[in-house]
Order: sequence, then structure tokens, then C-alpha cells
Amino acid sequence: EGYATPKIDIRAAVFKDDKILLVKERSDGLWTLPGGWADVGDSPSLGAVREVKEESGFDVVAKKLAAVYDRDKHNHPPIQNHAYKLFFLCELRGGSAAESVETSGVDFFAEGKLPPLSLTRVVESQINHMFEHHRNPALPTSFD
Repeated sequence: EGYATPKIDIRAAVFKDDKILLVKERSDGLWTLPGGWADVGDSPSLGAVREVKEESGFDVVAKKLAAVYDRDKHNHPPIQNHAYKLFFLCELRGGSAAESVETSGVDFFAEGKLPPLSLTRVVESQINHMFEHHRNPALPTSFD
């Protein structure tokens, strides 16, 4: 009911020793950046921090909005909803790797050595772009 608007998918890029944090989704057995649909009442950055904790066990602080993408323009398989994807660079502050009801694996991966990805959630070019932002924090936010 009302005006149709896109859903918002929030993803967090967390680095440790120049490797990126990925979680293995129980639903498809594939890997992705921690994240999910935005919750009503949460700010986007709070959603990113919460998703990292829930899906990986790590404590982070959101430091930068790295990208805002139209999902349909980034080679994801189609889904029923139109969605915007918000990618936050987050700083690791503590915690430890822990699986959850949604995830069956938690690990850090080097650039160019990514495991099979859950393409409905994230594509390799997006992860590669997060490595670019990690190497060069002065990059402006990417969009579209």
C-alpha cells in the first residue's frame, strides 16, 4: 500500500591484516559480507554494526559509507524487490568469530582469494571495491 520504494540492504566491510571478513550463509552455503535488510527504527550505520555482531561475533564501529548501489545495476541475480545496497567500512574493535542461526562460517579472506559468493547478496566487484576503499580511505562514496 502506498508509493512503491526500494528495500535497503546493508553490508559491512571489516578488515583485519588486509583481509576482508565474510560469513557463510546457512541458507545457501555461500559467502557474503555481513549484512541484511535494514530494520525499521535502526539507522543504516547501526544496522551494519548489529549485523556484523549477529552474523560473525565481532564488534565493530562504522567509519564510512563507502557505496550506495542500485542492486539491479550490479550483476546480481534478480529478486522480487527493487533494492539499494549500502556498504559501510567498519573498524574491528573486538569480539571473536562465532557462527549464528544465519551463518555457518566466519573468516577473513585476502583480495583475489575469495570463496564462492552468495551472488544474491554480494558480487566480487563490490568486494574488490571495498578493498579499494580500505587501501585509500579518502576515496569518495561510490553510488549508482
